[in-house]
Amino acid sequence: MKTMKQAVDFELLAVDGAARRGRLATPHGVIETPVFMPVGTQAAVKAVKPEDVAALGAQIVLANTYHLFLRPGHEIVRQAGGLHRFMNWDRPILTDSGGFQVFSLAALGKITEDGVRFASHIDGSKQMLSPEKSIEVQNALGADIIMAFDECVPYPAERPYVEASVGRTARWAERCKAAHADTERQALFGIMQGGMFADLRRESAARITALDLPGYGIGGLSVGEPKELMYGILDVCTDCLPTGKPRYLMGVGSPDALLEGISRGIDMFDCVLPTREARHGKAMTSLGPLNIRNAGHAADFSPLDPACDCYTCRNYSRSYIRHLIKSGEMLGAALLSIHNLAFLAGLMAKARTAIEGGAFDAFKADFFAAYYG
Repeated sequence: MKTMKQAVDFELLAVDGAARRGRLATPHGVIETPVFMPVGTQAAVKAVKPEDVAALGAQIVLANTYHLFLRPGHEIVRQAGGLHRFMNWDRPILTDSGGFQVFSLAALGKITEDGVRFASHIDGSKQMLSPEKSIEVQNALGADIIMAFDECVPYPAERPYVEASVGRTARWAERCKAAHADTERQALFGIMQGGMFADLRRESAARITALDLPGYGIGGLSVGEPKELMYGILDVCTDCLPTGKPRYLMGVGSPDALLEGISRGIDMFDCVLPTREARHGKAMTSLGPLNIRNAGHAADFSPLDPACDCYTCRNYSRSYIRHLIKSGEMLGAALLSIHNLAFLAGLMAKARTAIEGGAFDAFKADFFAAYYG
């Protein structure tokens, strides 16, 4: 049987312990891993222009299938020429499947074997999102990497429910693979579930990896569980995934969780945290988190982070940014978002260098000492 050409190609360049340094080639460019992906839920990273997202070092962004399905509609995006043209972004894009939104908006939906019936949070209209529909929408959006439709269980969750979810997620992944035909243009990644049960994680991994997809996401973590529990389950997850394909930990973006994930063999991350924190006046800096609202910054004319050369730190003071945030000016959130995203892009670049040099553990320890004191 002839093997179909895949849209992505992953190469491991270096390994330091479990930490991996890789390179992921996609139709819209090469991604150096490990990588953090800024989230552009509705085809826009909040408060930051696409050209500024690129300038700060972002290699790939994530967009949301559920939200774009509801507004403006995937057919509109298709008519525009796909997400890349629609949002003026010429680098890689990943779209999630809508599964997490089903979880987070569970009060609006009913999960069945067919899919999820729900009322739109926008206008209350009745909608149906199935594995086939999720793939149809993602095909129209045209992202380089698309995700299989899954069921993300909450924390805590009883074992019988998680068992059922593991089975349903596996069956949905099979249907997604059958519905997705354009493997040369878009890579379909599967998603492992299993909650906080190690044996169910292994079962989910076995069923998903049996589909031989080009990459795999780890879902259902960072949903409210203690971080130490997440790290323990993550050890189980990475042990179950093939070494030659990219591993994507979904919904994680704090500096500690990123480095802990890398140390366990994760290649890709995404989270709304850097822009959400920015809107609340919080910055990530080389010396730890900073709340710009604090009165001590009112007459502080130094940059957010003297060790940072991002656009914000080159041009604006803590005093000015505090003034903007306290005044409710949108520019304040934009400047903090640029800085936070640049900080995480820089953190990933330093992690890649450390792995190449066989010094990741020392790099991680030094970072934690400076950032968390």
